[in-house]
Amino acid sequence: MASFSSSLKAILTLAFLVIFMGSSSAQLSTDFYSKSCPNLFSTVKSVVHSAIAKEARMGASLLRLFFHDCFVNGCDGSVLLDDTSSFTGEKRAAPNFNSARGFNVVDDIKSAVEKACPGVVSCADVLAIASRDSVVILGGPNWNVKLGRRDARTASQGAANNSIPRPTFNLNRLISSFNAVGLSTKEMVALAGAHTIGQARCTNFRARVYNETNIDSSFAQRRRGNCPRTTGSGDNNLAPLDLQTPTAFDNNYYKNLINRRGLLHSDQQFFNGGSTDSIVRSYSNSQGSFTSDFTAAMIKMGDISPLTGSKGEIRKNCRKIN
Repeated sequence: MASFSSSLKAILTLAFLVIFMGSSSAQLSTDFYSKSCPNLFSTVKSVVHSAIAKEARMGASLLRLFFHDCFVNGCDGSVLLDDTSSFTGEKRAAPNFNSARGFNVVDDIKSAVEKACPGVVSCADVLAIASRDSVVILGGPNWNVKLGRRDARTASQGAANNSIPRPTFNLNRLISSFNAVGLSTKEMVALAGAHTIGQARCTNFRARVYNETNIDSSFAQRRRGNCPRTTGSGDNNLAPLDLQTPTAFDNNYYKNLINRRGLLHSDQQFFNGGSTDSIVRSYSNSQGSFTSDFTAAMIKMGDISPLTGSKGEIRKNCRKIN
């Protein structure tokens, strides 16, 4: 009986190890490339730093690319793929077309990484690191990026149209969009703080500055100055998402919301007499609270449905499959 018990115990232990090892091999880790590409982080940061030095807005653009990648079938680098004869990619989806940018910088990063360690690092991971570096370079918090993602071999315009939150969304639709990818309402408000950097096109804030009432009148007047009322006129004219410090990663975004100076309709939804008002107040009062929650939410967002193990591939060129 004792030998049977010990044998059973051994079998169960072995089964546990198989399950545990199998699951852990599919997990992301912060030291994934420590041996295979030891200079990865310095290589990526050097290129990102140069790009932001040339144009501060690029930091926000790279961060946004990571958001738009992760929200569509997970963080798999699919947003970077050009259209092919077999699929129309995410670049032409409504939330990205004439809007998503930074692809050339990702190309530059990937080229530098390929020189350092050919065929080792995925484009999905390059984007994850670049988004973190962008935040840090613009004065925001640092965090350890989890790595080990592989790249998708396809992309979906339809999935991008359906999954990426729009600037026209009301609070309930925003909450649903984030919940659909496993992010909570609080994590949503923390991630929205990414709008402390970057700019938006007139076509995305025209309706707010001309038609909405929950907006500071002087702010609306100022924004109308470079966004004509007529659709099609000045559509691509830009305005900063954060009026106060548009190229510094801080908590002024939330202070602007309390003063009814959110640029996008979706921004002001977070402080509009609803369930998220208290979170906005909290972040406006404490930059530390915001940055702590932002980094935790970024790490969680980076965990959305990654391709690992033998799934996907390591693309040599981020724009096309091997």
